[in-house]
Order: sequence, then C-alpha cells, then structure tokens
Amino acid sequence: MMQKIDATGLICPEPIMLLHRAIHEANPGEVIELVATDPTAEKDVEKFCEYLNHELIS
Repeated sequence: MMQKIDATGLICPEPIMLLHRAIHEANPGEVIELVATDPTAEKDVEKFCEYLNHELIS
C-alpha cells in the first residue's frame, strides 16, 4: 500500500511533521509519497530520512 501526502503550499517544518506522522502510522515496507512545493523540503526530507535510517526513493 502507498500513502500520499500533499504538502503543497506548506512551509517547512510542516511537510516533515506530516511525513513523520505518516511514517509512525505506516506498516513496514510501506511507501509514502510526499508532494511539497517548499524549496527547502527536498533537502529536509533527505536529512530526515538519513537521520531516522529510512530509505528515500526520489
């Protein structure tokens, strides 16, 4: 199953907070798609996933 998060128009850290909640609720191996327009979101998501040891599929 795949979750989709629409963070369009939100500024960081809001997309990261939504992603964190989705990861907490996700089943192991589940894919989460995050759509964000904040230019800092890409780097923030990379660092967030690296810090928590989650695989980032871009």
